[in-house]
Amino acid sequence: MPEDPFSATEDDNLQESDLSRIGVSLPSNLLTSFDQILKKRGYSSRSEGIRDAIRSYITYYKWMADLSGPRQGVITIVYDHHQRNLVAAITDIQHDYMGVIQASLHSHVSHTRCVEVLLVKGDAAEVKEVAERLMAQKGVENVKLTTIPLEG
Repeated sequence: MPEDPFSATEDDNLQESDLSRIGVSLPSNLLTSFDQILKKRGYSSRSEGIRDAIRSYITYYKWMADLSGPRQGVITIVYDHHQRNLVAAITDIQHDYMGVIQASLHSHVSHTRCVEVLLVKGDAAEVKEVAERLMAQKGVENVKLTTIPLEG
């Protein structure tokens, strides 16, 4: 089995000599929003902000990977409803997991954006699978899964 690239501990701090340079292409509106956040939070550089964002993403990934047992929670989805076939794909995913999704709430945020909240209950692996399938859809801007363990 391949080693999990996200298995490093928080104690694995980078040394200056360990830094790697990468190139990233971003839509201008995303970069503008990111720069505004960096300025408000007092970051000295984009690199510092990107490192912090990646650390946060890795922490969230680890938290998601540790889910087990029966869980109840919510999945929040923000998406562009004008994205071709996206609404149908989201609906199909919800139908595929009718045993896990207990209820859904849909709201029109703007002319192009919607937010949907799904109440979920079931085995952690299946709950996580729903969230990951939704995340993978083109036109989905954000998916947030929050769960709690079910008590006997």
